[in-house]
Amino acid sequence: MLGNYSSATEFYLLGFPGSKELHYILFATFFFLYSVTIMGNTVIIITICVNKHLQSPMYFFLGHLSVLEILITSTAVPFMLQGLLLLKTQIISLTACYVQLYLYLSLGSSELALIGVMAVDRYVAVCNPLRYNIIMNSRTCFWMVIVSWVFGFLFQIWPVYATFQLTFCESNLLDHFYCDRGQLLKLSCDDTLFMEFILFLMAVFIIIGSMIPTIISYTYIISTILKIPSASGQRKAFSTCASHFTCVVIGYGSCLFLYVKPKQTQAAEYNRVASLLVLVVTPFLNPFIFTLRNDKFIQAFQHGIKRCCRLLKD
Repeated sequence: MLGNYSSATEFYLLGFPGSKELHYILFATFFFLYSVTIMGNTVIIITICVNKHLQSPMYFFLGHLSVLEILITSTAVPFMLQGLLLLKTQIISLTACYVQLYLYLSLGSSELALIGVMAVDRYVAVCNPLRYNIIMNSRTCFWMVIVSWVFGFLFQIWPVYATFQLTFCESNLLDHFYCDRGQLLKLSCDDTLFMEFILFLMAVFIIIGSMIPTIISYTYIISTILKIPSASGQRKAFSTCASHFTCVVIGYGSCLFLYVKPKQTQAAEYNRVASLLVLVVTPFLNPFIFTLRNDKFIQAFQHGIKRCCRLLKD
């Protein structure tokens, strides 16, 4: 059943190696992280939607970032959890594999573009505070978000299509917990050297390209903050950017670790760890990064809880 195929029409995902006990521990850990990710990002979305005090560009972008985090982690984690719980090799069709990879890469590209947009928003807020509402008006914010979403989904059409034009004749055993492109390339009996180089250049373009506005924005932000005479003023100015800056470091760091490498067909262990950073760890951390030290959001959340309690009592 798991022998060589002339052209595979389905794949067997090997998931995580190890004993049954280890699989149950991993299931409990990842289930907890996934549940907190979904609940945390959902709370952010609902709080922003219902509270009029959070109707600003920063929270508008944060709401869309939370939507992307939920969708990205949901492309692969539920399937991974099922495999850990059932303790068996999972089967995924070629079409399902295509859809999963496309959604994962497209949503990830849209998220990187949105992080770049959020950096520009922070630049305007710190460096041009008097013109902030004029520059970052609702129409501008709407189109910035639309472009981020559309760009991600259009940009990944050719890379995913080209990947599935290969002939998978080496095996149909995929040593991963989802349809990882690097592992798919390893299964191809075609010469993938040129494709790997093109994919590397495209990964550089999307990641480094979205980093450029972020780097430029934070260069101006830091320069502006250092010109503020009082230490309290500097702390207040930087506090408006601290959450986004932390998100930038974690988000870009994990993506660089996973995608910007000339050799796409890395060891399975490396790909698994790097993929967990992108699919599980980063979406789990972001709700805490953006809310724990955000007094305005905490107040809005507490106000929402009190309103719900009053409605339940009535």
